[in-house]
Amino acid sequence: MNPPDGAVWPAALGAAAGCLAVAAYLRWGMARFAPRPARVLTAILVVAGVVVVLGWPGLHWLLLPVVALLFGHLGRSLGQAGPVRLTPRVPSTTGSGGVASVPAPPGARQLPATLGRYRIESEIGRGSMGAVYLGHDPQIGRRVAIKTLALSREFHGDKLVEARARFFREAETAGRLQHPDIVTIFDAGEADDLAWIAMEYIKGHDLQRYTVVRRLLPLQQLLPIVARVAEALAYAHRQGIVHRDIKPANVMVDPDTGLVKVTDFGVARISDASRTRTGMVLGTPSFMSPEQMAGRPADGRSDLYSLGVMLYQLLTGTLPHEGDSMAKLMQQIANEPAPDVRHKRPDVPEALADIVALALEKRVEVRYADGQEMAADLRAVAETLAPGVPDAFEKTVTFSREEPRHNSAS
Repeated sequence: MNPPDGAVWPAALGAAAGCLAVAAYLRWGMARFAPRPARVLTAILVVAGVVVVLGWPGLHWLLLPVVALLFGHLGRSLGQAGPVRLTPRVPSTTGSGGVASVPAPPGARQLPATLGRYRIESEIGRGSMGAVYLGHDPQIGRRVAIKTLALSREFHGDKLVEARARFFREAETAGRLQHPDIVTIFDAGEADDLAWIAMEYIKGHDLQRYTVVRRLLPLQQLLPIVARVAEALAYAHRQGIVHRDIKPANVMVDPDTGLVKVTDFGVARISDASRTRTGMVLGTPSFMSPEQMAGRPADGRSDLYSLGVMLYQLLTGTLPHEGDSMAKLMQQIANEPAPDVRHKRPDVPEALADIVALALEKRVEVRYADGQEMAADLRAVAETLAPGVPDAFEKTVTFSREEPRHNSAS
């Protein structure tokens, strides 16, 4: 049965208004339904649709909003609902180190609302043991990066006690470093077995993006960056601190401001025999020195080996040693000389190839012993690449595998 002629426009307007109401409900109201109530309401709507068709054919225009609701709730019951609104919980009363959490849907990562006195704004990174958050210090209005470690997930019993002590020892150690090219540590704390370090927030990106062939940095831009990293390491080594995990992902840069920052001294430890446990492997395997890979005590020369690996990768887009297993990689790092960088990039000056080879020397007594020396050599090469500078380059390094002239520590 069709509606009377005079009722066509009211029916159409009623259907349109019903569809608008349905759209608003599906967008903002339905997300609050749990899956089970959504399925119950779906069944009610099916029955309502059948009743409208069979019992009141004159109201068939109601089928439009009914069908829209039906399909909306079918999608909701199948797990295709829109986003669920998150409501922050009231902060816990565990003191200044307490954590307030924002509840998340099942399977989603839970974002803390606060860590200590810092308000968490967003997650900006994630590692193997925890996340890095962008935080805000309300006391002085400063943004900070907060690195967290879920120690209780990785360690238990005495191991947890030892890991917690090492974490705060390393935070205290890294906090002593005050250098323009090293990220500053502000604070550290722990709450609910979640340890955290608040540090300087750096705008920019890490060097990892420049380790592929199509994105390699020009030598005139790359060499001063690596020289500044070498100088920052020289400063840390004079304080008795070894980074142990130098790699492109741990160097932040901002081309617009010229900023260079070495980050993540999280695995750094004071080079003190009483605090060093031999046999502990720390760092990223492909960037580890032979002595570090073997579990022997490592000093600043180990960091400079890692810096040599980083420079090799930033020059060629490949690593000097790559194995399809840890055993093969360890064997190569321990015994096989690194291939000449010019085999993969012929335009590299000989003087720069010598710097890379000296940094990657297996014997620590031949390798660079001071980052300041390596930085000076890199800057000398960079000067020859600048416009108007003659090609002749009187090296500050006389490369010789037989003469350990750089080992001031031997």
